[in-house]
Amino acid sequence: MSLARLLGWSAVAAIFCFMLSCSALAKDNPSYTQWGRAIHVGPNDQVGDVTCFGCSIYVRGQVAGDATVFGGSIVLEDQAQVAGDVTGFGGGIQLGSGVKVTGDVTVFGGSIGRDPTAIIGGDVTSLAGKGWFALMVVTPLIVIGLLVALIVWLIQRARQTEVPVAA
Repeated sequence: MSLARLLGWSAVAAIFCFMLSCSALAKDNPSYTQWGRAIHVGPNDQVGDVTCFGCSIYVRGQVAGDATVFGGSIVLEDQAQVAGDVTGFGGGIQLGSGVKVTGDVTVFGGSIGRDPTAIIGGDVTSLAGKGWFALMVVTPLIVIGLLVALIVWLIQRARQTEVPVAA
């Protein structure tokens, strides 16, 4: 099996394991993970963790865990409650009237809009601007690229046969 094929299957296995871990259920409340499709938590809904990749999360009810979005926004409105952390990567977070977040509110590469009546129990961290998001995406890609280049170089070096020098 070639190295490229082995690395490809390893990446597929890693992504599959990650997706399984993201979609695990909370103790009493279902957790939701979406790819490219928004998550809506209604006023009478109670859910566990909510995670969204390339989409947005809209909450009017209760989230018993964390709300996390990658490449989208989180909108908490109308007395919404989040028992965990609210985290956005590459998108904004809006906290409406009467919202209560027990944990931290963190945004990388976006902004936080907060109504004066919104309550946050933890810390608020905002690294606004698209530069932070680009740095978060580009840095791991550079590291992975350098690792692949090192592996290719080591394999090529191991394959080289010594050529005797004519005397």
